[in-house]
Amino acid sequence: MSKRFEGRTAIVTGAGRGIGRGVALLLAEEGASVVVNDYGVNVDGTAPTSGPAQEVVDEIKSRGGKAVANFDNVASVESGERLVQTALDTFGRLDILINVAGILRDRMIFNMSEQEWDDVIAVHLKGHFCTTKPASIVMRQQRYGRIINFSSISGLGGLPGQSNYGAAKAGIAGFTRVVARDLGRYGVTCNAISPGAATRMTATIPQNAAQLRARAGTAPVVQEAPRRSSVPDMREPEYVAPMTVFLACDEAWNINGKIFYVAGGRISLAHEEAPMRQITKNGMWSIDELRDLVPGQLMYGLQNPAPPPSDLSIPGRPGVSASA
Repeated sequence: MSKRFEGRTAIVTGAGRGIGRGVALLLAEEGASVVVNDYGVNVDGTAPTSGPAQEVVDEIKSRGGKAVANFDNVASVESGERLVQTALDTFGRLDILINVAGILRDRMIFNMSEQEWDDVIAVHLKGHFCTTKPASIVMRQQRYGRIINFSSISGLGGLPGQSNYGAAKAGIAGFTRVVARDLGRYGVTCNAISPGAATRMTATIPQNAAQLRARAGTAPVVQEAPRRSSVPDMREPEYVAPMTVFLACDEAWNINGKIFYVAGGRISLAHEEAPMRQITKNGMWSIDELRDLVPGQLMYGLQNPAPPPSDLSIPGRPGVSASA
């Protein structure tokens, strides 16, 4: 290894298992001192333990690396501040923040409880804020830093049963783009990864749920999403680590506010959110005009990601009366 991060310090949240673990190990191999954060909970956020974070720290140290464990829940401002302070107190600086920590509480929207919504938003979306805010203060002062966040296809394209998770991950995408603009002038970049890997979280999605999605035609539809290719599927979470770590390199100084799909050997740049096509009028539109132009022009060629079955009577569908 080149030890390209010698003298640098990184925080990796959710680093006790899966993708976070792979990122932490690779950073350490490249010479970084690593704060390994993990609350040590089950996939649903319950039963915290110090075991996973400490195991990764022990593994890094056994290989000659430098690491310290942190067991805080990232969903509170106080925890985020302690996490950053751990890096400063232990290693004297903070250069890299990688936000991987997350939980799942899958439920269809009509069955989801307020607690299931709040818990997922707290760990993912608020958690990114709670760590990034104190880290940004340090990075702004030193005029250097790398922040890498984790979004998801659930937020960028939509998956059934994950309104809480998808909302949080979409929020993280927007958060990333704004933080990039807030900090870019200070030599700090902020980018995001949308990973594709087999982890504890993906393993909890029931197989019958996946089959139901396929039958219902509710697979995610994302413009410019990675296409299938001859490259074999490599689902181990470690495959996400190299691109994540590259974005923390000095050579990535001019990559800012971007989102990358990373799955196995495939890396894709996400399409920027921008107007796709438009209709214009010198005045206010009428509903009758929009009825004629929106379906045939603005929506031409675009599919409904979750169309109703053909035997369901839908007002507005051709052949169905408005009073149906």
